[in-house]
Amino acid sequence: MSNRAPDIPVYYPIFLDLREKRCLVVGAGKIALRKVESLLEAGAEVVVVAPDGVPMPDSVIWHRRPFAESDVEGAWLIIAATADRAVNAAVARAADACRTWVNVVDVPDESTVIMPAVVRRGALCIALSTSGSSPAFIRKLRMHLEREFGPEYATLLEILRGLRRSWEPRAKAAGLPDDARREAWERVLDLPLLDWIHAGNPETAEREAARMLEQALCERMS
Repeated sequence: MSNRAPDIPVYYPIFLDLREKRCLVVGAGKIALRKVESLLEAGAEVVVVAPDGVPMPDSVIWHRRPFAESDVEGAWLIIAATADRAVNAAVARAADACRTWVNVVDVPDESTVIMPAVVRRGALCIALSTSGSSPAFIRKLRMHLEREFGPEYATLLEILRGLRRSWEPRAKAAGLPDDARREAWERVLDLPLLDWIHAGNPETAEREAARMLEQALCERMS
């Protein structure tokens, strides 16, 4: 049985590939700037609509005028981040009319998508949400996770990604079944890889992980 209150939506978590996708941000204040920067980090093509505001990155297309309903056309994702609730509501209505995902900053009831708090360590991305119940709790949890997951996790994932690209095709060509390949990776992750990386020996971590994978191939061929 769920303890979720009936008025709290069950959000569907998803990660979007926004590379070269047009995303609209309405507003150009400090909060809007943070949204713009996160979209640019994801490789999006960002369009800003606002009469004025704080300086924006050079790659942003900025239409210095009030919002018009037609601005939502062609956008994959829309963020309403003005200080005017009426404008934000108008953005939400226009986005809903063209069936485009919209986030109204700090107003989840008018949004069709909410932005989680994020902890990034290279390819590792941890997204956090309380469905709008407690932003203060999310901030505290994010700070805890930022301490818990240090930069060594980014290095670990770089190593694993490189090994996966080189080893998986060979393993499949050798006829190693799915369960055997999965078991090989589990053996790799049982190694003290993070300890070696944290101690300044990423080469040891990569070498021992590669050795474990080669052992799995040798077992198959023997």
